[in-house]
Amino acid sequence: MAKKTNQSDIYARPLRRLLVGMVMVCLFLVFLVWRIDSPRVERFRANLVDHVVPSFDWALVPVTRMVGMVEDFQSYQRIYDQNQELRRELQQMKAWKEAALQLEQENAQLLNLNNVRLDAQLSFVTGVVLADSGSPFRQSVLLNVGARDGIIDGWATTDGLGLAGRISGVGQRTSRVILLTDSNSRVPIMVQPSGQSALLAGDNSAAPPIDFLEAPEKVRPGDRVVSSGDGGVFPAGLLVGHVAMGTDRRLRVRLSADYERLEFLRVLRSHPGEKVDDDGALIVSTPAPALDAEADAAPDLPVAEGGDG
Repeated sequence: MAKKTNQSDIYARPLRRLLVGMVMVCLFLVFLVWRIDSPRVERFRANLVDHVVPSFDWALVPVTRMVGMVEDFQSYQRIYDQNQELRRELQQMKAWKEAALQLEQENAQLLNLNNVRLDAQLSFVTGVVLADSGSPFRQSVLLNVGARDGIIDGWATTDGLGLAGRISGVGQRTSRVILLTDSNSRVPIMVQPSGQSALLAGDNSAAPPIDFLEAPEKVRPGDRVVSSGDGGVFPAGLLVGHVAMGTDRRLRVRLSADYERLEFLRVLRSHPGEKVDDDGALIVSTPAPALDAEADAAPDLPVAEGGDG
């Protein structure tokens, strides 16, 4: 057995050397063919590529499959990471929901204990958006509610979450709403929690800028923006949006109203409050009858005593 093994080694070594030599020679010839700068060699190279490369599609199939498997694995990994992130956000949302429910119950209890009377006139009428007449220079929508529904010019409109605009033009059956993004829109606002009063000026962009802010250094991106109620334009406390820093380094408001899907709008019945012009109704200028009787009886006593003496 040892003799046969030695004989096979004797024949195998020359064959390996011969194969290695042939491979080296072929590689050297290929190198020369691809390095020679000649028109004939160039045509030869082109013909060789045209005949050989298409027949090697089968050799690229495993590589293509492997690349596809790697991409699928990466996509699965991304989906898994997104799933984990959604799970964490869901847990946070559950915690926020519980906190909101507790705050709602506490608010209801406090209102009941304090016997707070809310404004019954601050109701709303919901209308359907008929058409969007927006343009680069004017942004407004039409509603299917008008004077027959008691709509008054200037009332505020919301989409159920945030302030959307105000009524500007009332017909018998329809009304026009000027959106907060319109260049003609000016809304008094308040930035919370700093309590800064300012003006939201529409500029036909999705994030209107904040003007006339007294102390910009006290305002941070993410602060809550509500209507201030100054001037009686809108009721106070309506959610407008949140502060954001624009690309022009100006403080802007990211509106809470979803302008991309304005299908229904609520028109708030914000009647003006009753004004008291008579000061006499608040300040008592004449003494009460009981006090007058006591005042009349007090000086009679000394007079009677003096008469007896």
